[in-house]
Amino acid sequence: MIELETIGSNAGVSGVVMKRWWLSGSVRLWLLVSLSGCLSAVVIEPGRAEIKPMPQKQEIQSQENLKPLPSRKIRQLSEISHPSTSAQMLVQSPVPNNPPQGSSVIPITGVKANPTPQGVEIILKTPIGTQLQVTNHSAGSNFIVDVSGGQLRLADGNSFTFRSEKPAEGITQITVTNIDANTVRVTVVGVAALPTVELYDDDAGLVFAVATTATATSPQHPPQTPQAQQPLNQTQPTQPSTGDEPIELVVTGEQDGYNATDASTATKTDTPLRDIPQSIQVIPREVIQDQGAVRLTEIVRNVSGVANAGTAGERGENYTIRGFDANVYKNGFLDDYFTTRGFRDSANIERVEVLKGPASVLFGRLEPSGIINLITKKPLAEPYYNFSFTAGSYSFYRPTLDFSGPLTQDGKLGYRLNIAYENSGSFRDFVNKERFFIAPVLSWKIGDKTNLTLEGEYLHTENSYDDGLYLIGGKIIPNVPISRNLNDPRSQIGIDASQTYLTLNHEFNQNLSLRTAFRVTTASETVNRFALRGFGASDDGTVDLLSVPYNYYFETYFLQNDLTAKFNTGFLKHTLLFGLELGRLYDRRLSNYQSVGSSNVFNPVYNFSYGSYQPLDNTATNTNSFGIYLQDQISVFDNLKLFVGGRFDTYHSERQDFNNDSTTVTDSDAFSPRVGVVYQPTKEISLFANYSRSFVPVSGSSKNGNAFEPTRGTGYEVGIKGDFLNNRLSSTLAFYTVTKTNVLTADPSDPTGTFSIQVGEQRARGIEFDIAGEILPGWKVIASYAYTDGQITEDNTYPVGNTLGSIPQHSGSLWTTYTFQKGALEGFGFGGGIFAASEAYGDVSNFNTVPGFVRTDAALFYKKDRLRASVNFKNLFDIRYFEGATTGAVNPAEPFTVQGTISWEF
Repeated sequence: MIELETIGSNAGVSGVVMKRWWLSGSVRLWLLVSLSGCLSAVVIEPGRAEIKPMPQKQEIQSQENLKPLPSRKIRQLSEISHPSTSAQMLVQSPVPNNPPQGSSVIPITGVKANPTPQGVEIILKTPIGTQLQVTNHSAGSNFIVDVSGGQLRLADGNSFTFRSEKPAEGITQITVTNIDANTVRVTVVGVAALPTVELYDDDAGLVFAVATTATATSPQHPPQTPQAQQPLNQTQPTQPSTGDEPIELVVTGEQDGYNATDASTATKTDTPLRDIPQSIQVIPREVIQDQGAVRLTEIVRNVSGVANAGTAGERGENYTIRGFDANVYKNGFLDDYFTTRGFRDSANIERVEVLKGPASVLFGRLEPSGIINLITKKPLAEPYYNFSFTAGSYSFYRPTLDFSGPLTQDGKLGYRLNIAYENSGSFRDFVNKERFFIAPVLSWKIGDKTNLTLEGEYLHTENSYDDGLYLIGGKIIPNVPISRNLNDPRSQIGIDASQTYLTLNHEFNQNLSLRTAFRVTTASETVNRFALRGFGASDDGTVDLLSVPYNYYFETYFLQNDLTAKFNTGFLKHTLLFGLELGRLYDRRLSNYQSVGSSNVFNPVYNFSYGSYQPLDNTATNTNSFGIYLQDQISVFDNLKLFVGGRFDTYHSERQDFNNDSTTVTDSDAFSPRVGVVYQPTKEISLFANYSRSFVPVSGSSKNGNAFEPTRGTGYEVGIKGDFLNNRLSSTLAFYTVTKTNVLTADPSDPTGTFSIQVGEQRARGIEFDIAGEILPGWKVIASYAYTDGQITEDNTYPVGNTLGSIPQHSGSLWTTYTFQKGALEGFGFGGGIFAASEAYGDVSNFNTVPGFVRTDAALFYKKDRLRASVNFKNLFDIRYFEGATTGAVNPAEPFTVQGTISWEF
């Protein structure tokens, strides 16, 4: 008889050692032996004929630090007969909040559920050879075990939650979820008694064997050889059990639904939302899908304090956050006017993270509003294929493809490919749109600690120019239909934009890692001679029009390096981030204008007479920027965390004007600090406060020839975050004030009105509330409310007290869905929501007024196996409202529309 291994307290059993012995070439013996030497259980199981050399024994672990030993062979739990180990025998110890000193967080890349003759086994998939620590604090009929040092994390970095309803007789529910940055909780809910659960470590991961009531209460017998069970994957339906209740398992890789647990935008590190001392909201993919959102405008309306500032002639979106122009990013890189000329496509967007308040500490030159950061889809570890087709009102057609999976047998090379084509008309006269979008991604796992990702995007759009509905005296004309378009029907905009990302992630060890990312973009935009612009209508409805054809071209190059180190100084735990960013931008603009006469909003004419060309813009601008930053996340105690950071930026720009042969040079530098604190009196509540600053370079000089200083933003924020219903529902309540200084305003000493001085000041104060998650199984909600008081506090051009542009004082949203979990209607769901805003002004002059609105949406959907079908009803009650304003015009929103989508996974 040969002793193979001593597994220590492998099942988490207090004071018990599990030993495995070979009795012969075909039989193995399992012994559960107490530390006092008493035999607790004897189980004999069939084995394989070969005899392995005895591995090195593991020392018995203390009950506070149980570390299972990995098996030498990957085996399904159904292949063996396990000792019945009651959860009541497991060690009672506090839930760990942080991994032990010197350890790193182990990614749990999937959760699989396999039916077994004894019940069901839940496998937490981890890298081969890794070990996880388990502690238990079960109570009543709930088996609860916390796996310390791990996180549920897909291959693309997204967190997820596993849930199984009634998987076995006597078991109500099994859930696996993240409860903090380094702890995963497994909960098995029994019907009337504490379930019988055994923990077993395998090369495939950590296995939880859950026995049915019948298995748990019946005596142990040598098992019959079961039929081979195929593990569930992302596309396989769950097979029914032999009991009366069918197994209803959530498949591997399901997202957290409406409630996200972490985000990288605020800290550039993987930090739980509850540990971030700043207001940040995440819109997951499931919300985007349920609402049938195609444009970014439809996504960010779920976030408090975010407002639509107009579409700029159908060339792209503009937003405000907390009263100031929003900064849009993609994967941590600026995605602004230089980068994206058309509407951003949602086909490859995994989620949207909205960070509020000044954020220059990590991202450089920014308005003090905040960041809308788009996180794109990454390759998946398992094969995934999805085809979707959407059709809707006004001849809207949109097919999409989303393919992903490994390219090699070892899984080290993976890919993802998203493709979208869109062709549509519009409720606006003479407006048509056509666009093509493709986003390929390749990922290469060079080694155990090194990953390389190459990501690309290409967008081509052709659509009509549309400046909106013109105003009379800054007021919307009530008896003019929202379809009225004064533009030449032949107008056309052509846009081509590409982005390429190369990202290298390397872990030197468990406490030191490096991220290097390089991005290059090109964008060109051409508007033909038929694009017309007006600047408001006279009292009789006459609009003087100009044709402004132009050609724009942009290039950007950015390099980011982020070094993250984790270490302790005494009892303080640090996560230190050191970063460098280099940027270069090139901007070439050539435009002209010509008079075309006039038209009338009440009786438009489209027989225009174009005059001669006049030069308008002929410039080239080169910009170089450099930033260096340092951030320290300090865990003073498990419930007290400090954030301290600062960034220094230099900015150099040269703008050459070929029309007058002049060059304007702008040099700026700025230091941007941030300080924040988080205090968590309970595991559900986080109190936070922060102070942060931002800057934006300003071109030009004063009458005295002094170069302008950057505008500066200063923000103060306090708030509370809560996680409820076992972390299924999360909320944030924030109070803030943001002040922008060094704003340009008229120089009172200059009678010509040519020069400006930097004495202007603007301020926004407000309250914001956001909540998202799952209230009950199948019932999900995301809602927001914002009160925003944004106004001019100092100025020589506009009256003090004027409201900042595109800011409704009150705004809010509510969206909720319910999906039937069982019965004849299982898979069917419905949802609805309202999106509301009070009156807003088009700009700081307060000349244009955009009235308030309350819009209602609804949805019906059905999902079964690989099929998903949905119908979205947008602006259900066909209200007339407007989404933003430009000079002398407003952008009317779509009336009632119907959009149907069918998708198939294979």
